[in-house]
Amino acid sequence: MLRDFTDSWIEEHGPAPAAYKRFADLKKDVRTVAADQVQRLESAMVARRRWTAAEFQTLLVEHPLVWHLARRLVWLAGDDAFRIAEDRTLADIDDDVLTLPESVSVGIAHPLDLGGELTAWTRVFADYEIVQPFPQLGREVHVLTERERASARLERFEGITVPVHSVLGLARRGWERGAPQDAGIERWISKPVPGGLHVVIGLDMGIHAGLASDSEDQTFDHVWITARPTDFRYDDRPRTFGELDPITASEVLSDLAWAAASAL
Repeated sequence: MLRDFTDSWIEEHGPAPAAYKRFADLKKDVRTVAADQVQRLESAMVARRRWTAAEFQTLLVEHPLVWHLARRLVWLAGDDAFRIAEDRTLADIDDDVLTLPESVSVGIAHPLDLGGELTAWTRVFADYEIVQPFPQLGREVHVLTERERASARLERFEGITVPVHSVLGLARRGWERGAPQDAGIERWISKPVPGGLHVVIGLDMGIHAGLASDSEDQTFDHVWITARPTDFRYDDRPRTFGELDPITASEVLSDLAWAAASAL
């Protein structure tokens, strides 16, 4: 795509330094847009975003930039997994052409969606030497214990102390910093999950709202699920982690495991 644009650009503007600079700036913009789209697609997989068949064709398959990313992923239409082939047709796991019904919704497959086909799809992408834009087929899957499913808390992550930058890093993974309390201290960080619920991490010492990056190391004093993010001491509506679907639970546990890896 960039090569074709380069040829037409030079033909029109000539090889002047100013033209090269403008083209270099344009390439930089394309890379920035591509990085943003990668993040959006991964978020769409985690959030279970769905497109209509028509939207999928227009916004993803036919898009001049996004389709280069979309064809490196496994997609799901109902129970049917497929990929976008090099000629923009859709191919199932046996490389047979797949036609989408107009009424179907399309989403990015999570490894847990693929079940027994995960290994086969991994082999297909390896055979075609397709490099994925973010971890999909090789994504780690995490599972709640039976005790955790019946509980409102994830005690395995409670009591760990992490650098404040790890807590702030959770905000880049879809978590939301809590409303400042007394003296401008944010005492929790939470993640909205399906069903109108929130997974909440209580923080000790808490984050200084105006000096977040300069705040002290943070200890996870409570990790729980509830109908609204708040301080654990005042939460009168706890729920159980068993209310989460397996994919949401896996992604929440993945975030927590990522933060715990930096424990001091």
